Amino acid sequence: MSGQTVDRAPQSPEPPERPERPERTAPRRDAVDRYFRISERGSTYGREIRGGFATFFTMAYILVLNPIILGGAEDKFGAQLSGPQLVTVTALVAAVMTAIMGLGGNLPLAVAAGLGLNAVVAFQLAPLMSWPDAMGLIVLEGLVICALVVTGLREAVMHAIPQALKQAISVGIGLFIAFIGFIDAGFVTRIPGETGSVPVQLGASGQLSGWPVLVFCLGVLLTVALVARKVKGAILIGIVLTTVVAVVINEIADIAPTAWGLTAPSVPDDIVAAPDFGLVGAFSLFGAFEQIGVITLVLLVFTLLLSDFFDTMGTVVGVSTEAGLLDEHGKVPRLGRVLLIDGAAAVAGGAASASSNTSYIESAAGVGEGARTGFASLVTGALFGLSLFLAPLALVVPAQAAAPALVVVGFLLMTQVRHIDWEKYEIAVPAFLTIAVMPFTYSITNGIGAGFLAYVLIKTVLGKAREVHWLLWATAALFLVYFAIDPVEQLLNVT
Repeated sequence: MSGQTVDRAPQSPEPPERPERPERTAPRRDAVDRYFRISERGSTYGREIRGGFATFFTMAYILVLNPIILGGAEDKFGAQLSGPQLVTVTALVAAVMTAIMGLGGNLPLAVAAGLGLNAVVAFQLAPLMSWPDAMGLIVLEGLVICALVVTGLREAVMHAIPQALKQAISVGIGLFIAFIGFIDAGFVTRIPGETGSVPVQLGASGQLSGWPVLVFCLGVLLTVALVARKVKGAILIGIVLTTVVAVVINEIADIAPTAWGLTAPSVPDDIVAAPDFGLVGAFSLFGAFEQIGVITLVLLVFTLLLSDFFDTMGTVVGVSTEAGLLDEHGKVPRLGRVLLIDGAAAVAGGAASASSNTSYIESAAGVGEGARTGFASLVTGALFGLSLFLAPLALVVPAQAAAPALVVVGFLLMTQVRHIDWEKYEIAVPAFLTIAVMPFTYSITNGIGAGFLAYVLIKTVLGKAREVHWLLWATAALFLVYFAIDPVEQLLNVT
C-alpha cells in the first residue's frame, strides 16, 4: 500500500471561537458601603438614612428636656446653668459622639445626655457642690468606665450573661420605651396625690381628652398601619405626617401651649439660631473632693457608674438583637469599641457640662426603619450638628408625634419574648422580673439588677451555683448594694 494515497473526506471548517462570557460578579460596592458593611448586613443607603432620621426625631426631645432638668436646678451656691448654653452643649456632644459611635462602633446607636443620669446630677450632685465640681465627677465616672473597658471587664460581664436574659432585657426595654411613649404623649398620666389606688390612669382624668392626645392616637394608628403594610420609611413617615397634623391642629384649634408638653408644634418665627459654647470646658476634675466626704463621693460615683454601665448594656443588647446583628454566640459585634466610645461619651458630656452622655434606646426606632450600620448614626449625628443652628426647626416635632414611634418599636422589641424558655423556672423567673421591673420602676438598670439577682439566687437553690459565671456573682453583689443603698448609707452614717 506504500505509495498509494488515501482519499480523505474534506474537513468542515472549525467554528469560530465564541468569546467567553464574563463571570457574573456581585455588584461592586463603593468604599463607604465596604467600610460600614451596608450591603453585607442587608441594608441600603435609603434605609440607613431613614433610620438616622427616625432615631433623631424620636430623641430630639433631649434638646429640650436636658436644659430643663439641668437648668431648673441650683448648685450648692445658688448658681444656675444657662438654658441657651445647655441647648448648645446638649446638641454638640450628641452630634460628635453619635458620629464617633457610627464610625468606630458601626452600630445604629445614637448617643446623647442620659435621662435619669442628668436628674442625678441636678438633684443629687449639684446641691452638694458647684456645677463645675458636679460635672467633674461625671468626667471621673466616664474615665472609670473607659478603664473597665480597656481591661476587658465590661465586655466580659456582657458575654457572661445568658442568652435568654439578654432576650428578656430586649423585651423589657420594649415595654419600657412603649411606656415612655404613652407617658410622653399624655395617653397615660400619674394620678396626682393618689396613694391607695393605681399609680397611673388613662389620660389626664381617667379618660382621653384634648387635641394633643388625639394627635398621638392618630399617629399610633397611622404608624401601625404603615408598618403592617410594610411601607418603606413607615416610622419616619408616621412622625412627619403626625407632626404636620399637629401643626395644622395647633393653628386652627384653641389649644394652650402647655397642653402639648415641652414642645408645641407651631411654625417657628426663626429657623436659625446662633449656638453659645460658653459651658464647654467648665468643669473641675477634683473639686468635689473639697466639698463632700470621701465615702459620700464614692457612693455617688458608684450610683452613676452602675446606672450608666447597665443602661448602656441593656441598650446595646436590645438594639443589636432587634437589628439581628448578634453572632451565633449572642455577642454584639465590635462590642469593645462600642463600650469604649460610650465611656468616652460620659467624659465628653461632663467636660461640656451636658451631663453624662450614653447610648439611647430610641435608636431602636432607626432599627425599626431598617438601619443596620453606623452610617445611620452618621446621619443622626449630622442632624444633631445641624440642630446647633436649626434648633427652632428641630423642636417643631411634639412628643405626641414622636411617641407613636416608641410604641411601635416597643412592639417590635417585644417579639423577642418568643425565644425565652418559659418552662425552665431558673431562666423564666429572672426573665419575667427583668421584663416587669423595667417599665414598673421606669428604669432599665433596675430591671437588669432584679433579673441578675433572681438568676443567681434560683441557680443556687437548685444546686447549680457552679453554672453561674463569677462575673455574674460579682455583678449581683454590686446590685445588692445598689438596691440597699439607703441602709448602707445609714450604716456608714452617710447623709
